[in-house]
Amino acid sequence: MAADPRGADQPGALWHPSPNFGPRRDGLKPSLIVLHYTAMQGAQAALERLCDPAAEVSAHYLIGADGTLWQMVAEEHRAWHAGAGAWHGQADINSRSIGIELDNLGSHPFSAPQMAALEELMRGVMQRWDIPAPGVIGHSCMAPGRKFDPGPRFDWNRLARQGLAAGPGKGQVPRTPSFEQFRKAAAAAGFTAEAEDEALLAAVRLRFRPWAHGPLTPSDFAALGPDALYA
Repeated sequence: MAADPRGADQPGALWHPSPNFGPRRDGLKPSLIVLHYTAMQGAQAALERLCDPAAEVSAHYLIGADGTLWQMVAEEHRAWHAGAGAWHGQADINSRSIGIELDNLGSHPFSAPQMAALEELMRGVMQRWDIPAPGVIGHSCMAPGRKFDPGPRFDWNRLARQGLAAGPGKGQVPRTPSFEQFRKAAAAAGFTAEAEDEALLAAVRLRFRPWAHGPLTPSDFAALGPDALYA
């Protein structure tokens, strides 16, 4: 498909069109924002890959470490950033989401200019598509065990304080925590992609408790919030 010639949706974004996109399926509109890290050596390398037809990957936006913002796919179109996975029981996340790539290896903090640019972009996207804070997820949330971005160094709490993402909850804690109960709690919170127990726990922790390690604990349940119900 030819690159879209119309220009950026977000004011201030540099339009750098990618040929890697298509129509959203089944009349779907964006209801999610999926955050990624590039895991590449610099924004220019990521930009080239996201616009390479042979790579068959893309995202709507890329934000450099210095805060530079590029748009590669129009928001109304389906970018190829999420891959296999699910969220709240729904698949084809590409048709349901806006994908934002952050120039970061995943092993170091995200810069202040980059976070400021991300926050401004998210406000625009969330307003244009009426996406609520709980609709902002990481790639690892919808693909536990397969993806780990935006990683343990991403400051989710910073976004939550501004109403740009959901913060950790204060959910119920079962008397005797088990993975069976944890799976139910995680599914109620949105984590419905198929995953082994440890991969699911790691995905929940990446989102809400990135400093946590070791066996399943009551705090892992609590972080999922009041929607985490136990049968």
